[in-house]
Amino acid sequence: MSSRRISLLDRCISEMDHALRVVTRDPEHNVDMPADDSNEGELSPQEKALSARLMRVNHSGEVSAQALYRGQALVASSTEQREHLLSAAAEENDHLAWCQKRTQDLGGRVSYLTPGWYMGSFALGVAAGLAGDRTSLGFLAETESQVAEHLNEHLERLPAADKTSRAILTHMREDEVRHGDNATERGAAKLPDPVSQLMRGASKIMTTLSYRL
Repeated sequence: MSSRRISLLDRCISEMDHALRVVTRDPEHNVDMPADDSNEGELSPQEKALSARLMRVNHSGEVSAQALYRGQALVASSTEQREHLLSAAAEENDHLAWCQKRTQDLGGRVSYLTPGWYMGSFALGVAAGLAGDRTSLGFLAETESQVAEHLNEHLERLPAADKTSRAILTHMREDEVRHGDNATERGAAKLPDPVSQLMRGASKIMTTLSYRL
């Protein structure tokens, strides 16, 4: 019996289903949420509010990252490239689940703008993918480099007693660095400086709005 070939239309329908699940349901994770083995200190109401907002920003970042990679995968020119991008997106989905749970545990909520982050990042991913595999990998490498910088900033801002959030962000940073290194090893093209700066500016807008909304 011959297997049915999955068409572009099939993949588009699958992506719409995935997008709806991301923005309307609690995400499932394949890897357990990282935790610090030491006892966590008591957080003041102000510290909990700060941690919840920071984790909400990181949740928005993970929504955007997986949407970006899935958009790239949709139009990837080879099965190998598509599988590589979907593998990275799957790990971002784990990060998404961790950030959402931690945000809720701290008494917070995810951004009201989550659907917009997903749709905008998915469209950007499709555009990057259509530019060719090396450019697509360049977007992945640059994204992960900027995300790692962002996570370093949040690790500095987290309350010292919030060891659970710190364990999550530390694990995420290790994964993001690995994703970026893998993209570089696979032949990622270096993006022009104006493109990198534009990405950095868009990220700043997203993080600022997510912190407030």
